[in-house]
Amino acid sequence: MGRWTCCLCSRVADPLMLLLVLALGCNTSTAATASPSVPHIKPSYSFGRTFLGLDKCNACIGTSICKKFFKEEIRFDTWLSSHLKLPPSSLLSYSGNYTDDAKSWRLVDITRLTSKYQHDRSDKRICTSLLKTKTCSLERALRRTQRFQKWLRAKRLTPDLVQGLSSPMLRCPSQRLLDRIVRRYAEVPDAGSIYMDHLTDRDKLRLLYTLAVNSHPILLQIFPDVEGWPFPRYLGSCGRLVVSASTRPLSDFFGAAPEVAADLALQLLAVLRSMGNNDLNYFFYFTRVDAGTFGVFSNGHLFIRDASTLGIIDKEEGSQLTDGQQEYKDIFSCLTVDCQSPFVSCDSIGEKHSLVMVCQELLPKLLTGKFPPSVQERIEAFLQRCAHGLGDARGVSEAVAELAEILKPLRSCDSRFAYRYPDCRYSDKF
Repeated sequence: MGRWTCCLCSRVADPLMLLLVLALGCNTSTAATASPSVPHIKPSYSFGRTFLGLDKCNACIGTSICKKFFKEEIRFDTWLSSHLKLPPSSLLSYSGNYTDDAKSWRLVDITRLTSKYQHDRSDKRICTSLLKTKTCSLERALRRTQRFQKWLRAKRLTPDLVQGLSSPMLRCPSQRLLDRIVRRYAEVPDAGSIYMDHLTDRDKLRLLYTLAVNSHPILLQIFPDVEGWPFPRYLGSCGRLVVSASTRPLSDFFGAAPEVAADLALQLLAVLRSMGNNDLNYFFYFTRVDAGTFGVFSNGHLFIRDASTLGIIDKEEGSQLTDGQQEYKDIFSCLTVDCQSPFVSCDSIGEKHSLVMVCQELLPKLLTGKFPPSVQERIEAFLQRCAHGLGDARGVSEAVAELAEILKPLRSCDSRFAYRYPDCRYSDKF
């Protein structure tokens, strides 16, 4: 049969017959084998290197989670629509979905360290300041700087290498803190060493750039949530985007029910207490707080959502920068801020600093008009006194204890507070 068909292929003159024969094929194996099914073509999500910021590397944060983006294991919420369009690159943050097995998905926050406008402005500043051109290779320009040349030669990250950087975390640095940064820097394979031998030139530039622009992702890496620190989990970076566990901003809860507001206020006080007293003897303080500084997980647990305004003072070693070193300025000092902005003296930060700001900016919005008159009066009297610096000799611990004593009877124990339920049913602690 196969031989007859092939003969027909060579002799047939009728065009229609020829097409029929060609469709059947000139091989017996073709007729005997079922044609394979056409594979389903999966819609493709088109990334631009510009959207992710990969075109700016190595003046970027990192590339540890890029594969997740390109394998579509991280998706923006807008990707779930039929249009499959990327969101606008001008936004500062995005809600996304993350998976490890392509079956179960969890919410994540995808954020930029600063707005795209500020990024573009700082990129232009690098070129015009260092190379006197409007556009340039950012990496080549930054590599030529005196600061980065010192980083290349350094075996260890020392205070003089971070002097003058605008990050509040580095205004009062200790060697112990800088060693922790190198040892836990998550964008490189973990070497567990305080020495920078395992960091390539590219790694050093990315670490320096991140510290200069916004230390938020570094704080998430060196003080991880799995060790009990009040930060969302750091999942990785790609270009100039950071991926972390998702939280809702505290501002979403300003209109919450009284028992929810009381619970969040108590958690807020607990976070402030842990910032001043912890096993590692670091004192954390805020340089600024707003409605987006804190966030709440789906289980009701409150965390620090934005760590970019956190400063750190080492209570064991103290600051190892002199005032002159703090005032040192170069291109890395002003990537995202005005180069003329004055530094806050380390000695001017007191224990009440963060509590007073929270009493001024957040607690009134969370607690005002929620409770019975007698309780509300006590709360508002405390907040007024606190907002003016407490005005007495009591420390932060006593002040926090006073407000906590008012709030504890106001919260409830039910499944809305999954982070402490059902434990609260069997413990006097709650």
